[in-house]
Amino acid sequence: MKSKSLPLTALAAALLCWSSAAAAKDVVIHAGHLIDAVSGKVADKMSILVTDERITAVRSGFVTPAGAEIVDLSQATVLPGLIDCHVHMAGGIIGQGGGLAQRFTSSSTDQAFRTVGNANMLLNLGFTSVRDLGTNTEVIVGLKKAIAEGVIPGPRMYVSGNMLGPTGGHSDKRNGLDPELDHAHWDEAVIDGADEAVKAVRRLHRQGADLVKIMPSGGVLSINDDPKRTTMTDAEVSAVVTTAHALGMKVAAHAHGKDAIEQASRLGADSVEHVTFAENDSFQIMKKNGTYFVPTLLVANRGLKVAIEHPDRLPPSSAAKAKIVAPGTIKNTGVAYRAGVKLAFGTDQTGGNGEEFALLVQAGITPMDAILMATRNAADLIGAAQDIGSIAPGRYADIIAVKGDPIANIRTLEKVSFVMKGGKVVKAD
Repeated sequence: MKSKSLPLTALAAALLCWSSAAAAKDVVIHAGHLIDAVSGKVADKMSILVTDERITAVRSGFVTPAGAEIVDLSQATVLPGLIDCHVHMAGGIIGQGGGLAQRFTSSSTDQAFRTVGNANMLLNLGFTSVRDLGTNTEVIVGLKKAIAEGVIPGPRMYVSGNMLGPTGGHSDKRNGLDPELDHAHWDEAVIDGADEAVKAVRRLHRQGADLVKIMPSGGVLSINDDPKRTTMTDAEVSAVVTTAHALGMKVAAHAHGKDAIEQASRLGADSVEHVTFAENDSFQIMKKNGTYFVPTLLVANRGLKVAIEHPDRLPPSSAAKAKIVAPGTIKNTGVAYRAGVKLAFGTDQTGGNGEEFALLVQAGITPMDAILMATRNAADLIGAAQDIGSIAPGRYADIIAVKGDPIANIRTLEKVSFVMKGGKVVKAD
């Protein structure tokens, strides 16, 4: 007798549906206070329903669906996972080693291991997503893949790979060195002319970068270049922006000087970092073009402290520049905020990143708007607002909690007590 059976394709489909249903995990978070990163308001006694890695509903009151696991945060303030739009995962805290010395003592393998520790540290600080703006391309793309595959813990990664700038610019690793010293991969960070710019962007895209970082002005920690000077031509910046945007990549521009800031905004960069010597008309240009400003007050503040207390830890030219840059950066952050320029959170540091919030408030930004810089605005800048930056149905369940009220005391965000990334609890004090 011939038995009846499901066709193979139907059986496979049925098994797939069964296994998916069996694997689904329902969690409900009872939030005592919930910061809404869309409206900028706080709601009390809310429930966040999570299935697997995504949020499925947000409801008033403490509800408990049948069979759901309860996460009790009824005595805490809950908000979306934080986003830092300017980190260097192979770096560390300014003045505690690194920089110039790493060019001679650190291999790509050393950098790779350093990124693993920093990734875990940032995640435990409550940063569930970060934008890395300058780490060896092969290393940072490898880290991104390993985190996405669940091999190691860390935040969601949006990476630029090697920074791009001209010969003698802020990305040129040969600045201030014996000209006979060299490293093969240093050339990948140097572009001269529009043709080289186009090729470099295409190479980064091929290697797996999500965005591009350019250096249209000098910097602080690099040797002898002047942060006020514009170092890239309009043709070079335009070539980068046009090529990147055609490939679906955004562009972040390191710019301290007024002309470089305005150049980057005028030619279509998506964000400008630092913005130390901007003037009122610079902010009007940025506002008109919808350019984001990423202040990075933490690195400026720490650089100033090291330059005053331990100048021997910095190259002499860097210590002198740090004393000028920090006050201008803090002042201009408040000016840009009052002018209505779009602001996103970034520290340019890896360690103690939550300390940036207090500096933003010190610059004149309200605590709620500082939080929105690290959630809603940061997600918009990255181009991933459909996935991160808010607690809403369909978003990843990237959720953190703190004890206390960060609106009343912004420093509360320096001690995150609960971290969930993609529906998985990473930290629960």
